[in-house]
Amino acid sequence: MTEAAVLGFGTVGSGVVEVIDRNQAAIRVQFPEGIHVKYILDLRSFPDSPYADKVVHDINVIREDPEIRIVCETMGGMEPAFSFTKSFLEKGVSVCTSNKELVAAHGPELIALAKANRCSYLFEASVGGGIPLLRTIESSLVQERITAVYGILNGTTNYILTKMAREGADFDATLKEAQDKGYAERNPESDIEGHDTARKIAILTSLVSGSTFRYEDVYCEGITKITAADFKYAKTLGMSVKLLGVSRRDPETLEFHVLTAPFLVSCEHPLYSVNDVFNGVFIHGNMVDDLMLYGRGAGKYPTASAVVSDVIDCASHDGRWITRRWDPEVIEPGDRLSEVRRFFVRTDADSEEAARKAFPGLTVVTADGMEGEFAFVTDRVTEGEFEGKAAGLKLRNRIRFLN
Repeated sequence: MTEAAVLGFGTVGSGVVEVIDRNQAAIRVQFPEGIHVKYILDLRSFPDSPYADKVVHDINVIREDPEIRIVCETMGGMEPAFSFTKSFLEKGVSVCTSNKELVAAHGPELIALAKANRCSYLFEASVGGGIPLLRTIESSLVQERITAVYGILNGTTNYILTKMAREGADFDATLKEAQDKGYAERNPESDIEGHDTARKIAILTSLVSGSTFRYEDVYCEGITKITAADFKYAKTLGMSVKLLGVSRRDPETLEFHVLTAPFLVSCEHPLYSVNDVFNGVFIHGNMVDDLMLYGRGAGKYPTASAVVSDVIDCASHDGRWITRRWDPEVIEPGDRLSEVRRFFVRTDADSEEAARKAFPGLTVVTADGMEGEFAFVTDRVTEGEFEGKAAGLKLRNRIRFLN
């Protein structure tokens, strides 16, 4: 029996304990020895929990127990998660985590530390919840030259945008409903401003490239400027609005162009039908072409299941480093302003003449009940050209097209 500890008994941590307990028979098919949770670290005591006898409040109880071979870090945030993780890896104890903030900031450092101490640092649950996304990239597609990864990586924003599309509701009202139902945090900034998606697409870019793409270098826009009016126009175009993380390798310069922003997605594209709290991610390889992975991108059990998959992997490779191709060398982002795409634009009505002059090949878009404004779709232009030409317009909003 391999002994494990769980740091943090919140939503994901409690899910990890339950998955290991309830699915022990399935775990033993892959790892006959079995896995047992010996400790749960938390400041609280949980007297009514069936796992109350496992709860400890001192990290040193876990650190000093030589039987512990795997730690599940489900605390979230930077500290004390970073310090705890380092201390276990230095002892040769493998760590599995769902903490995308920590992975995005310190992934290569912790991977190197694990390698030096013949253990592993795994983080399947940090991107895509229960979707086996990282393992697919690291194992099933190791033979591919991956040129693009993009998709819906945040269930909260996808839920909000889905409700706005279906009900014609405004952003603020939909956000409040998402908070009331527990899909959005009381402080939703990380989700709605795009930071959560940006961290995830930075992690994916780093794994695809084998180097470090810094989260801070991801151009990031959220969904707070999206309105019911945008969805009215989107419907007339046969499209919907989705918050996407996009990472594309330029075939000539080999630079990575990485951004997080709302995009208009055609009804003919599979991502159009990825709704509610689900995630959908496209991967393009030079030989396999397009792949799409779809599933619950968050939630107690899907995320916990991904953590436990890493636990089984670590248990099966105890005393050995599981390869993660992510070097500390930083790669600089490609020039966003050189990216070519179309834009949907809404301006005040008195900007029509200026818009037609700036974008002579524009296509006018109309929608019922939209008075006092002028909406159009541009020809393909670079981001830099668009920003220059749109500077003289009274913009209400602009949304990129997914090429």
